[in-house]
Amino acid sequence: MRTRRTAVAWLFLAPFMVLFLLFTAVPTLSALGFSLTDLRGTDLRHPFAVNFTGVQNYLRLFQDDSFLRDILNTAVFVAVGVPLTMGVGFALALVLDSGIRRLRGAFRTVFFAPVVTNVVAVALIWRYAFNENGTVNRVLGAVGLAGPNWLDDQHLAMPVVIALGVWRNFGTAMVLFLAGLQAVPRDVYEAASLDGAGKRRQLWHITLPMLMPTTLMVSVLLTVFYLQVFDEPYLLTDGGPLGSTESVALYTYHQFGVGELGVSSAASFVILTLAALGSGAQSRLLRPRA
Repeated sequence: MRTRRTAVAWLFLAPFMVLFLLFTAVPTLSALGFSLTDLRGTDLRHPFAVNFTGVQNYLRLFQDDSFLRDILNTAVFVAVGVPLTMGVGFALALVLDSGIRRLRGAFRTVFFAPVVTNVVAVALIWRYAFNENGTVNRVLGAVGLAGPNWLDDQHLAMPVVIALGVWRNFGTAMVLFLAGLQAVPRDVYEAASLDGAGKRRQLWHITLPMLMPTTLMVSVLLTVFYLQVFDEPYLLTDGGPLGSTESVALYTYHQFGVGELGVSSAASFVILTLAALGSGAQSRLLRPRA
């Protein structure tokens, strides 16, 4: 009986295992192998001419000023984008959970819309809005302020790209936080209220501690997203001006585009390593204490 159950379980797992091996495991292991060679786009016709170079591609990356700059850019995306996205999502979740119960479904749909909106269309609108003669500068001009060319300024392009990332992802954080808030027992708040605890003390001593598992999940998801952020800088600035918004993922894409397949594969594994380290660190810091 146990053997039969095991066989049935593997039978049901087989479709997923086949897809996982074909589209995840094999490509990942292949990319790891490529990262240890001098593979270039011109070598694909002669794969046996590729030479094993060990960690030379990784050493080359960390000797490349552009790659080091892009690591710093990616760190800015994470350090600014994650707290902003979580803050906006949590604030909206609190409002929907406490103050707009009847229209909660409608507002949840509206706020979640950016998550499922086509990013290319959105990026085109943002590029027009933040153009030198775009909507934002027209609004500023109406109040007597001269607006800059946002996407061509090294100091202003990054905030615009981060703002687009926050706009696209706060809906996900909001939905997850709202689900966590609705799972908190209401009698806990009632007991705290009877003991004289106000809204702020309830938020600090009840809501935030009981939301810690949700906070951990949201933080990890957003950190992984911002570590591999690609769509926003690619569609708005293509990494410019002067590389000020180029992320490690966009660097990987550019290296792949010029045929540096070994270097591109190595850069992708740097992203994977950063994501693993970031997720592990957050799990240790935000894990609920027994």
